[in-house]
Amino acid sequence: RSATVKDVPAASFVSALAKHFKDDRKNPMDLPDWHDIVKTASQKELSPYSKDWYYIRAASMARKIYIRGGTGVCAFSKIYGQANKRSVTKAHFERSSRGLIRHILKQLGEMGVVSTKKDKKG
Repeated sequence: RSATVKDVPAASFVSALAKHFKDDRKNPMDLPDWHDIVKTASQKELSPYSKDWYYIRAASMARKIYIRGGTGVCAFSKIYGQANKRSVTKAHFERSSRGLIRHILKQLGEMGVVSTKKDKKG
C-alpha cells in the first residue's frame, strides 16, 4: 500500500511541498511584490519573519484542501485566524486576511494543484 498525505506527518509534508513550490523550475510559484511587507491578519503587528512564509502557507492550504475538499476563502480565514487581545480588553477571535488567501488559491489554481468545484453554491 502506498503512502498518502494523511499517512505523513503534517509538518514534514508541508515543508517538503513548500520546498517544491519554491524550487520548481517547470511551473514556479511567483511571489507577489508585497510578500515582504504584508501582514497575514489584522491582529498581527508585523509581517512574518521567515522569507519562505508564502510557500509554507500555500503548501498548508494545498494539504488542507486535499484532506477536506471544498474549503473556501472564508473557511481558511477561520483556520488561520487567532485571538486578538488589545491592551486590557478581553481576547476576541478575528479572522485572517482573506485577500492573501484568495491570492494563494488563485496561484494554486494556475499551477494545477487545486481546482474550483463545478457544483458550488453561493
